[in-house]
Amino acid sequence: MESQQNPSSSADNKKIAFQFIIFMGAVSLFGDITYEGARSITGPYLAVLGASASIVGLVAGFGEFIGYGLRLVSGYFSDRTQQYWTVTIIGYGLLCSIPLLAFAGYWQIAAFLIIAERMGKGIRTPARDTILSHATKQVGRGLGFGIHEALDQIGAIIGPLIFSAVFIFEGGYRKGFTILWIPALLCVATLLVARIKLPSPEKLETSGGPTRQNIQGKGRLPRIFWFYALFSFFSVAGFVNFQIISYHFKVQSVISDVQIPVFYAIAMGADALVALIIGKTYDKIGLISLVSIPLLTLPIPLFAFSHSYGFAIIGVLLWGTAMGIHETIMRAAIADLTPIEHRGFAYGIFNTVYGVAWFLGSALIGLLYDFSILYLILFVVVMEAISVIAFFLLKKEIILSQRSQEIRTALLK
Repeated sequence: MESQQNPSSSADNKKIAFQFIIFMGAVSLFGDITYEGARSITGPYLAVLGASASIVGLVAGFGEFIGYGLRLVSGYFSDRTQQYWTVTIIGYGLLCSIPLLAFAGYWQIAAFLIIAERMGKGIRTPARDTILSHATKQVGRGLGFGIHEALDQIGAIIGPLIFSAVFIFEGGYRKGFTILWIPALLCVATLLVARIKLPSPEKLETSGGPTRQNIQGKGRLPRIFWFYALFSFFSVAGFVNFQIISYHFKVQSVISDVQIPVFYAIAMGADALVALIIGKTYDKIGLISLVSIPLLTLPIPLFAFSHSYGFAIIGVLLWGTAMGIHETIMRAAIADLTPIEHRGFAYGIFNTVYGVAWFLGSALIGLLYDFSILYLILFVVVMEAISVIAFFLLKKEIILSQRSQEIRTALLK
């Protein structure tokens, strides 16, 4: 990848941006191999170290809570200091807490290291997405985030398979965690190389003209962003997580225990494939592609919570497809809806809204599952219907913003 020193043409910028996105995708690939590999077995590992089920749940819940909470702070800090690379590197540096689990002799130490990794993810995500968004301006927001997500999900598939291979060859937890030093160090090394190659990615996104939506504001987050946050909240709140789906598969004997991880891998494969397709679609038709999120989310419980093996496969494929859209164009849209100077904070707010919606929605869906599948489906329908209403409010705000911009432009002529 060439250095970004006085790029001579738009074609050069596009080439530099594409190579940079591949580098950042490789960073996420190695990162996902590390922490997704660990997350697949941290529960049993804590149990081996003497932790109770309640402790395991507390560690997992607190880790996610602090991870999402830090994203708001990290995004704001990144914008104020403009130290996007520094924040990203610190966040990925904490990934090394995962292979250190090999040396944890007590569950308390393991719990600290697990939470430290979640803190690292919370710290790095808004700054990393901001850095990535500058490069996606050159190749297309959707395609850029789609390539990144596809590489990310390849890592999410490889990680758990590494531990499966370790157990097959009669290795233990410690050997598995020790092996994870390799992707963890490759992750940080690749990130440092990307930093050297492109120290100022924001230069790929000049402020010489308006975005496609022509709706970015100056000095603060625009009103349209808050409509988008509202849409995101309700669409995510009605999204059934895989833990509940896999729980149903287990207790209702829909599929065997051995096949549940395979179904998850199938979902991740669908996620990776759809990320590229929906990303390119977003670049062609814009924000209207977001309507696919509630439309795909609605049928998931109908298939996933059936007692049919075939329907279970369909439900998992729909779930993976929806996740691919979540992780691609929902992130891409932030870059199109917000000014550069506040984008880190915008990503922090978005991730916090996403996390809160995921937590509250999952908790309610879990309670409703124990009570009645019918009420669970009704809850999903209501949440997604509200999200569709929020989307059309979003579109209305875009139209009003565009008209206001046209009037201002005409007056200045």
